[in-house]
Amino acid sequence: MKSDTKHAEMCFNYKLLPAVFEARPNRFLTIVRFDGELVQSHLPDPGRLRELLIPGVKVLLKREDGPNRKTRFSTQAVYQGETLISLNTLLPNRFVEYLLRRNALEDFSGWSILKREAAAKQSGKEKTSSSRFDFLLENFRDEKLWLEVKSVTFVENGVARFPDAVTERGARHLRHLAELARAGENCAVLFLIQRNDAVLFAPYWERDPNLGQALAQAEADGVTIHVIKTEITPQKIIYRSMLPFELRRG
Repeated sequence: MKSDTKHAEMCFNYKLLPAVFEARPNRFLTIVRFDGELVQSHLPDPGRLRELLIPGVKVLLKREDGPNRKTRFSTQAVYQGETLISLNTLLPNRFVEYLLRRNALEDFSGWSILKREAAAKQSGKEKTSSSRFDFLLENFRDEKLWLEVKSVTFVENGVARFPDAVTERGARHLRHLAELARAGENCAVLFLIQRNDAVLFAPYWERDPNLGQALAQAEADGVTIHVIKTEITPQKIIYRSMLPFELRRG
């Protein structure tokens, strides 16, 4: 089945507003200067982000009007030079779903979404636990594929690296995917780079060696690794290309 690349962009159904980043009191809150005043804005990405959120940089806000919200805005993206980088950790899953439903991902041509947030059981030494993966896919042969999506925002010298902060949850997901793959199931992890200036993907071994090891072992056990690069604009997210990856520790 041929990929439908003409639909490889998704417009936002909200307007992004320019502001200037001032401070980050905690993982989920930023102080920004918007329309001449300092306001609090929710930060959807709880990652480290120290290389991106520097006082004085330009950010883009979304106006929020939920009745139970503590802030009137959320900080959706940040500029690093001319490059716009998404800080919305929910956007990758939304965009991957959008692309899958339009058959616009070459590596997943012929697969459709059977279920979102699908639970898979994991056998432990003393008890059986479960993990939730972002998608369970199926094809016309009634085969199933577990797919986990990871958001990447850190790029250094053209190399997109994950994670930018230690994530035991991420390593646990990879170990579970490896277990499923060893049992004969189809499993994949898709790293979505929320910026357009990367040419290669690699684990951030220096920051989280446990994750790097889990990813390398998962591939060795049969989990397929996929990386896509996107471009963010104030109006939409655009799928640009698949990227190569290097999992070996340098």
